[in-house]
Amino acid sequence: MSIDNCRIIDLPKIADQRGNLSVIEGGNQIPFDIKRVYYLYDVPGGSARAGHGHKELQQLIVAMSGSFDVIVDDGNGRKKFQLNRSYFGLYIPKGMWREVENFSSGGVCLVLASTEYDPLDYFHDYDEFKKFVNVKNNSLQQ
Repeated sequence: MSIDNCRIIDLPKIADQRGNLSVIEGGNQIPFDIKRVYYLYDVPGGSARAGHGHKELQQLIVAMSGSFDVIVDDGNGRKKFQLNRSYFGLYIPKGMWREVENFSSGGVCLVLASTEYDPLDYFHDYDEFKKFVNVKNNSLQQ
């Protein structure tokens, strides 16, 4: 996978005078079944979260309130996405490093995940992540 596979997904927005509604269904709007949902909130303005990678986990990240930046890294390049609308989600495929930073005051980050929590799927050290990516890329080229 590469950062080119990370993309903004325009979620359905059903407008109504009483308010808007958006829907996310696993396997429909997003390319995976949803196994876990979590959210970050009360993050001090300007702070950062995440700073880790995953072997198999896929995610959709949505700014439910406020805004923040998501930096994705495939071990060879980095790309920054600003999320600030609740009807846009950032799809992150497996094998990516991510950092979430620059939270606005009151920002809420919703994450839909393709797997249940598995500590063995995480990389907390960037150098270890890069080694994994390089080994994986070398095995695909052979």
